[in-house]
Amino acid sequence: MKTSKPNILFIMADQMAAPMLPMYNPESVVQMPHLSQLAKEGVVFDSAYCNSPLCAPSRFSLVSGQLPSKIAGYDNAADLAADVPTYAHYLRNMGYRTALSGKMHFCGPDQLHGYEERLTSDIYPADYGWAVNWDELEVRPSWYHNMSSVIQAGPSVRTNQLDFDEEVVFKAKQYLYDQVRNTPEQPFCLTVSMTHPHDPYTITKNYWDLYKDTIIPIPQHVFGQDQQDPQSTRILKVIDLWNKPLTEESILRARRAYFGSCSYVDDKIGDLLKTLDDCGLSEDTIVVFSGDHGDMLGERGLWYKMHWFEMAARVPLIVYAPQKFSAKHIKASVSTIDLLPTLVELAGGKVDERLPLDGRSLVPHLEGTGGHDEVIGEYMAEGSKTPLIMIRRGAWKFIYSMDDCCMLYNLEQDPFELNNVANAPENKALLDAWLEEVNSRWDLADLHQKVLDSQRRRRLVGSALSKGKLTSWDHQPMVDASQQYMRNHIDLDDLERRARFPIFGS
Repeated sequence: MKTSKPNILFIMADQMAAPMLPMYNPESVVQMPHLSQLAKEGVVFDSAYCNSPLCAPSRFSLVSGQLPSKIAGYDNAADLAADVPTYAHYLRNMGYRTALSGKMHFCGPDQLHGYEERLTSDIYPADYGWAVNWDELEVRPSWYHNMSSVIQAGPSVRTNQLDFDEEVVFKAKQYLYDQVRNTPEQPFCLTVSMTHPHDPYTITKNYWDLYKDTIIPIPQHVFGQDQQDPQSTRILKVIDLWNKPLTEESILRARRAYFGSCSYVDDKIGDLLKTLDDCGLSEDTIVVFSGDHGDMLGERGLWYKMHWFEMAARVPLIVYAPQKFSAKHIKASVSTIDLLPTLVELAGGKVDERLPLDGRSLVPHLEGTGGHDEVIGEYMAEGSKTPLIMIRRGAWKFIYSMDDCCMLYNLEQDPFELNNVANAPENKALLDAWLEEVNSRWDLADLHQKVLDSQRRRRLVGSALSKGKLTSWDHQPMVDASQQYMRNHIDLDDLERRARFPIFGS
């Protein structure tokens, strides 16, 4: 049955670096046929960014359409307030079924944030245990990324992340089957959020072997420790890479496993698209694919994220609705913070203009009628010592912190960000304009204090809640087994008729 509003399937990958993917890089060796086909027939945003290069802050901005500083989404142990509207709240108010299968890294007691259902638990903890500590900048958090992910890279039979993503996609497919069997007249917004290709860099042998005859590219530009900017220096220390050089073999094995994980995600995308088709939902469903941030993968000598360089900050963003929008590539810079107003508009609704919103709808881009060209970013988590902000507009990217970071790149002339022109005499007026804009947008000293205050509160509360009786905030997906499969209170013929799709004879 055709719904009155379009269905939305929003698929997310974790730590997927856009510059490595075939729809963005003609020299890419990454095998992603399903996503490549979506890109061929959909709208591809060539310059899409996260708004904070870390899991939780990026996702909080994505679901809320607001910058991390506006919603206190500072790090991976920040909680998103229950009264912050998300796209799930908006769509639910519009009559949509809203569901999340997989990772969103919500911390705190509200684990739904507008989703009517969460089909799985999260892969990450929901408490304050990962709160950042700017009061002890030189102390490396023992629970954070270290280089074991790279050193131990290679094939494996099973991992924590494989367990998770297999459940995520299985439950998402089951949701689609239940949708078309039970509530086909109601539009749905299903978010499917996988944790691959996030480190650790390991994948099953069949995906590892996809690249056995492939020349894995080594990082193109590597900086020595003495050449790193202050933020990169802190990152090297927080990931425990300082004075611990990696072998080329380790780097290549990590990249090969990462590529295999991208192919794994691609196969899962194919599974979801086939389920849409099998259920007769394809024509009425808008498919959106994106990520939360990228991965440096050894470029500049860095790994993981936590900086504003292209590999860490650029994400894939594809909107597939060939019945609505012609295939095209969008060159303007946009960000995942724009998804809330976009999804609401695609669903036929409007955002509440009385409420704060930093994102802007991408529909003008999709329709080819214009659109914005600007990204605002904030980073206030591991490796930083004060807020690290970024503005991307036109050819330029400006990165700044009030203590030690001032970087300016012309990405049209310098796509690999090798030449910081912030201090070039001919750019003095341009630099002054960027600094003036920063001062008009932020009170960085005040923001720094707010981050410190939040960290201190959460560390105290987290310490207290870890003692005595533990009350978990982790989401517990509930299953009523009395309503599953064959039960004596359910007529067998009626059960089999309702569970079969399509119904025999229809």
